[in-house]
Amino acid sequence: MTVAIDARLVGGRHTGDTTYWHGLLAGLARTSADVRFLLYSNAPRPEGIPDDPRMVWIPLPHRSPRWWSLVAFPLAARRAGANVIHTQYNLSPLAGKAGVTTVHDVSFFIGPQWFTAKDRFMLRRFVPRSCARAARVITVSETSKREIEQFIPRARGKVVVTPNALNPAIRPWQRDAAQAHVRDRLGIEGPFLLTVGTRWPRKNMRLAIDAARLLPPSLPHRLVVSGKPGWGDDGDLADPRIVATGYVEDDDLSALYSCADLYLAPSRHEGFGLPLLEAFACGCPVLCSTGGAMPEVAGDAAAIEPSWEPSAWAERIGNLLADSGTLGSMRERGYARLTRFDWQSTAAKTLSVYREVAS
Repeated sequence: MTVAIDARLVGGRHTGDTTYWHGLLAGLARTSADVRFLLYSNAPRPEGIPDDPRMVWIPLPHRSPRWWSLVAFPLAARRAGANVIHTQYNLSPLAGKAGVTTVHDVSFFIGPQWFTAKDRFMLRRFVPRSCARAARVITVSETSKREIEQFIPRARGKVVVTPNALNPAIRPWQRDAAQAHVRDRLGIEGPFLLTVGTRWPRKNMRLAIDAARLLPPSLPHRLVVSGKPGWGDDGDLADPRIVATGYVEDDDLSALYSCADLYLAPSRHEGFGLPLLEAFACGCPVLCSTGGAMPEVAGDAAAIEPSWEPSAWAERIGNLLADSGTLGSMRERGYARLTRFDWQSTAAKTLSVYREVAS
């Protein structure tokens, strides 16, 4: 069996999409499947691609990303004899019956106000068409499966869940070493809370910022906001309670998770919620919202706050920070929860999808 994969996102910076494709390829490399994987991209081969003879990196340059997706990639895959053509979100009609698409979530239907007009139009127009023509639709949580089938009826009966797992680049630090690293590298001293993500409206980081500003003076914690700039109202990043780092590399992020006293995940909606696993891996207790699949991923390992009011979050943060026993128990449950998510298991489920489509 030959599988052609749109591998353009493998070379991206730390995002959920990049983590998914890196993790999937790493998991596939650990299987014994007799499959040839053709990894097509319009960029040079990045670091981190498994050194596996079954995985062939194929440069396919083209200046138009849309033409690349709709024409160049599927035609090249068909000429190479691919039995399966795997993309993310947009799937060309030229994929025919060999097409598989991964759709992480349909938040563009659930909260259209969280997207720019252009992105909202493109996603709502083309993703349903891709799901309709795909032989199988892969998604990353049972929550996303239900929502895809609700908003895209033509996907019903062909959505398969293959959960995400931990980004292998996120590794726990000893707390003392982590504190020294973030002090020397990022200039951050003293106890802090952490929130991570691109600052888009859907990520709702304004809630974390406003809650941190409401903490009483008796709590010395600041909120570290890490991630790429986005668009929308970020809240008052100039407040002395707030430290905005911008995007940080994986080592820095691992250190931040490892010495933060609490991770805040206030997103309005997530198809999965990878930062929860990252926090669990680094022994950081998590307070998350009810947005999308986060309760599904968190299980009993995180504190889940149903309110969207900053005052309720500030109160919950204060109560958690005052209870070292609860925080310790959350750390242990986080480690245990993490064992439920494994890229090799995800790869095995994905291979089953490939075999069904190729048969």
